[in-house]
Amino acid sequence: MTGYAWPIHGARLTLPFGPTPLGSRIVDGLPFHDGIDLATFCGDRIVAAHDGTVLAAGRRYDLFMGWVGDLAPYLARLDEKQLWLTLPNVVVIDDGNGYRSIYAHFRGVAVKPGDTVRAGDFLGWEGATGHATGCHLHYGLFSPDTSATFGFDPVAAARMLLPTEELARIDPLQVLPPLEVAGIH
Repeated sequence: MTGYAWPIHGARLTLPFGPTPLGSRIVDGLPFHDGIDLATFCGDRIVAAHDGTVLAAGRRYDLFMGWVGDLAPYLARLDEKQLWLTLPNVVVIDDGNGYRSIYAHFRGVAVKPGDTVRAGDFLGWEGATGHATGCHLHYGLFSPDTSATFGFDPVAAARMLLPTEELARIDPLQVLPPLEVAGIH
């Protein structure tokens, strides 16, 4: 797990990885945030944290997010109710090392599926798409080969027709350079 760089520079860490009343994932029976939230200002540049290949870019990303179960009912609901524009703009990158990086809430994306990127390459602009309380970047990291899972809020899962589990995430702070080196507050 080497070669990672901060996906946004000079940001504030506004929500860390871990237990929080604001989380929609469930770990050990507690609400959990499955990534880190970083904020600077709307429209700031977001860059790739690692070399890799873009798997998804835009609002059609769920097939690459590590859901455990059938997504067909959820995707059919999005089509039937024309809900695609309510989702965040997301970029999912295969980091080429057994992990995937997830970047969410873009105002706009500048890459497309199949693009090859290097750490530091421009991906898009910080935004607040989806159910965001303000402009920020949600950055998550997971291995599609793990068997460990996180739960998903069962009430939200039933309403949205999503599975109740996703593949477990790791804390991005374990692989990113130290906060003080990156100018992260």
